[in-house]
Amino acid sequence: MELNFRQCKDNDIDQLLAISKSTFINAFEKDNKPDDFNTYIGIAFNEKVLLSQLRNPDSFFYFVYLDTHVIGYLKLNQNQAQTELRVAEGMELERIYVVEAFQGRGYGLGILRKVQEIALRLDKRYVWLGVWEKNKKAIRFYQRYGFSKFGTHPYYIGTDEQTDWLMRCDLTTLPN
Repeated sequence: MELNFRQCKDNDIDQLLAISKSTFINAFEKDNKPDDFNTYIGIAFNEKVLLSQLRNPDSFFYFVYLDTHVIGYLKLNQNQAQTELRVAEGMELERIYVVEAFQGRGYGLGILRKVQEIALRLDKRYVWLGVWEKNKKAIRFYQRYGFSKFGTHPYYIGTDEQTDWLMRCDLTTLPN
C-alpha cells in the first residue's frame, strides 16, 4: 500500500495534538521520570505551542496516510525555524513518528523519501536531525539510510538533561 501525505493546516490542530502526544508518550514515557515527562508533555504538546509552530512559514507538518488512516506525522524546519544549525542549505527533520501498530512495516523509508522530495524542492543539500542517544532503534534506522553523527546537544525532558545525537544525511545519499 502506498503512503500519502497531506500538509497540516490550522483546522488540523486537534488531530495533530492527539497524534503528537500519543506517539511521543508511547515512544518515551517508560524511559523517563514521570514528573519531568509530564512537565515536558504539558509544555511541548499544547495547542498554543503547536498552533504557533504550525503557522510558522518555515515549519511544515505533514500527516502520513495509509489509505484513509493517519499512521504518523512529520515536522520539518528550515531557516530560522531550525532548532540548531539555522543554515539555508540544510533542513531539520525535527519529528518523524509512526503509530506503534504500523511500525516495523517499512513506512519509515517512505517517509524519508517524502522528506527528501520536500527538501530538494526547497533547494536544500542535506537533512539533519537530533535523536536521543538511548534510542538505539532510531539511530540504527537513520544510519541504515545514510545519516551519520556529526555532534551532540543537550535536550531537556523537564529538568532531566539528556543527550541527542545530531545526525546528517546529504540528500543525494537518501534512497529514491
